[in-house]
Amino acid sequence: MKFYLSSYKIGNETDKLKTMVSADNKKTAYISNALDFSNDLERRKQSEQADIEQLNEAGLSDIEKIDLRDYFGKKAELEKKIAEFGVIWVCGGNCFVLRQAMKLSGLDTILKDLLKKDDILYGGYSAGVCVLAPTLKGMELVDDPNVKPYENQKETIWDGVGILDYSVVPHYKSDHPESKKVDEVFDYMTKNEIPFKTLGDGEVIIIE
Repeated sequence: MKFYLSSYKIGNETDKLKTMVSADNKKTAYISNALDFSNDLERRKQSEQADIEQLNEAGLSDIEKIDLRDYFGKKAELEKKIAEFGVIWVCGGNCFVLRQAMKLSGLDTILKDLLKKDDILYGGYSAGVCVLAPTLKGMELVDDPNVKPYENQKETIWDGVGILDYSVVPHYKSDHPESKKVDEVFDYMTKNEIPFKTLGDGEVIIIE
């Protein structure tokens, strides 16, 4: 699996992104469950539309929205669905909410099973990147870990998916509403010796 991990939105490496997508399958699964904490449906719709327009501009025109809530307790169904796509794009929001949705749907283990496939790209930004870490500790300084939008998940999940061996701290030293709190995350992870990398808005971690 290849990774295109952005701090905010699509980032500044769209030319590189175009080369990373398999020519045989550009079909993209767009996952926005990190926004399930919000009741502002109009704002959510606008954010999703902005994401999709950016992906279109990067050459990804065949995009299907996948709502993980439709697959809670149905991992086999989700696994079959995800197999249709060459790109999995996961947007920002609350990383704790996204982690819950990944666990309840089984996407966390599906992603690990796909790691050996080099014709699949996982892309995303902010929470969609943070969730890949070994732990979500420290991120509670930015995202509320007590938000529980799903009836069948009442405990906070502190373990990340564990695909990366370090945490990612997005919006670092950026013109973003969370950037001031991100400085606190930086200090927390440094003090607690949690391996991490910072990402300023526009910056992207690329793993091929």
